[in-house]
Amino acid sequence: MATKNKNRVRNRIINFRVTPSEYEEIQARIKVCGMPKGEYFIQSLLHQNICISVGKYQSDRLSLEFKKLREVLETVSDIDEMVDIANECKALLNQLIIITKDNQKLSQDDFITKKKP
Repeated sequence: MATKNKNRVRNRIINFRVTPSEYEEIQARIKVCGMPKGEYFIQSLLHQNICISVGKYQSDRLSLEFKKLREVLETVSDIDEMVDIANECKALLNQLIIITKDNQKLSQDDFITKKKP
């Protein structure tokens, strides 16, 4: 089965869990928009506005991610694995650049830490 999907353009699978009510709401939205389910998820995830939360907690989380990245890079010896990690980093940095450019128009008042309801 692994070789069956070897040459697919979209060869990665993303899974996540939802509650029964969230599932029903997602299914209803998919039916209303008329797109195939996979295309709906791709459009929803890649073409949405991102709200940036600022504060010490988020800064600490970002610094921990950079620390993990550095530790992984120090232990990698296989060139293919290094290329995969470099591509992942490139994608992350490209998204950060896009988010930063989108938020250059915002004022300081737009960066208020939001509490979850």
